[in-house]
Amino acid sequence: MGSWRNSSSGKILWLIIMPLVLIFGFMALKKSNWDIRFVNFYSGVSSVTEDDSAEPGPVSSENLGGLDWRWTADGGGGQMAEAPSPSSSSSSPTITLEEDMDMQQPNVTMEEDNFATMLNGTEMFISTNETHDPSTIVEVQRNFSGLYKLEASLVQARAAIKEARNGNQMNDPEYVPYGPIYWNASVFHKSYLEMEKMLKVYVYEEGEPPIFHNGPCKSIYAMEGNFIFQMETSKFRTWDPEKAHIFFLPISSTMMVRFILDRKSQDHWHPMKRTVKDYVELVASKHPFWNRSLGADHFIVACHDWGPELSKAVPNLFTNSIRALCNANTSEGFKPSKDVSIPEILLRDGTMHGLVGGPSPRQRHVLAFFAGGVHGPIRPILLEHWENKDPDIQVHTYLPKGVSYMDMLRQSRYCISPSGYEVASPRMVEALYTGCVPVLIKDHYVAPFSDILNWRSFAVIVDVDDIPNLKKILMGISTRQYLRMQRRGKQVKRHFEVNHPPKRYDVFHMILHSVWLRRLNARIHGMN
Repeated sequence: MGSWRNSSSGKILWLIIMPLVLIFGFMALKKSNWDIRFVNFYSGVSSVTEDDSAEPGPVSSENLGGLDWRWTADGGGGQMAEAPSPSSSSSSPTITLEEDMDMQQPNVTMEEDNFATMLNGTEMFISTNETHDPSTIVEVQRNFSGLYKLEASLVQARAAIKEARNGNQMNDPEYVPYGPIYWNASVFHKSYLEMEKMLKVYVYEEGEPPIFHNGPCKSIYAMEGNFIFQMETSKFRTWDPEKAHIFFLPISSTMMVRFILDRKSQDHWHPMKRTVKDYVELVASKHPFWNRSLGADHFIVACHDWGPELSKAVPNLFTNSIRALCNANTSEGFKPSKDVSIPEILLRDGTMHGLVGGPSPRQRHVLAFFAGGVHGPIRPILLEHWENKDPDIQVHTYLPKGVSYMDMLRQSRYCISPSGYEVASPRMVEALYTGCVPVLIKDHYVAPFSDILNWRSFAVIVDVDDIPNLKKILMGISTRQYLRMQRRGKQVKRHFEVNHPPKRYDVFHMILHSVWLRRLNARIHGMN
């Protein structure tokens, strides 16, 4: 009797276990994966390839643009890894913001190489694996069908831009980029035209002013508010998120500092970072797009000095998303391969009125000019060596009474733009507006649109260690070369102009174009 009971119990247990084994085996074969790849694209030096395994082409050390980053990120959380294989995947579930916004960052590997023109040889890989119940498989396939169409259109755009590297000039009734101010004028022109033809941006509607859908337009942070307002009414905006190539988070870091910052609090960052975190949680809970890519096809714009720090409130916002920042400081986490450097432009009345224009080079009798406060590590060195030391190098903490700052810009051949507490400065654009050749003295700074623009063709870049030799350096530039740089500065000025409404190739469109390039270099795949 005992043996019969044991035998009967064993059969019952076996009948229970076998179906479970079959179910789990079936589910293991049915996995939903996605990945994002930043591919080797947009360079006059390296080639575009549809083969993900292809190695990047040769890189010229003379090119100045995005660093040659190659990095992979694994969507399941974990510690920093030295060299995870791109083919490896995580068994962790899909990351959702409802679970833990303070999750660890994905495994990331970076290799820094020399400078390239635009994301040269860069790869990004993010993957998550999630087991689905068979009844949900059809729904997953349906959700990714629109994404497939978007990615197919981007493949066509990449191919068209690749062809432009051959230098075939395209018709454009308004403006045809040309000359050495561009790394590759034909490629830029074609990528810009492709952007005009197909780019769609979805602006999340969640959030209320003054923190969201709002921003300053009459201050040193004016580009933040200008972009937010212009994006809200832009022809590139789509109201159908399924048609969007990229998603805009309309958050204003400047408005958070103005309305949320509690300077008396010991942890003054917390309320502002909590606001960013709550907003991303909100859009992620209402829409599928953030979790679909871990934020890699989303972007923010921030001109306040604290913008980069506030983006750390959400690890994937800092690590994966495109951050268009005035304070493009590589020592503080700015990644040229995925982030965008935008110009800091001081608009006192919200317009360029009175800021643009200047006399011919022959009427400029001051060799170099700077006026500004003593803060940060670089300006004290500049003032120590040159303040009131040489009539050719007009360096002032405060201008003499009756002397106009704008007049001094227009009287000078070179206008010095040193970093302050932060790397960004409106002086670069002020120089271009007034026909003065910018002199950049900065550490860890990526100049605006340097994926497109060759800054060395229209600006002088001086190392901090060479500040004592500043006059010798500037005097060593021949008159012929100075005139070339000044002429090129007048040509490039159009890319920094603020217009209402925006005009083709102006600063709004250049910011959007840089975002477009980073989206174009990302591949998001939905697979079953």
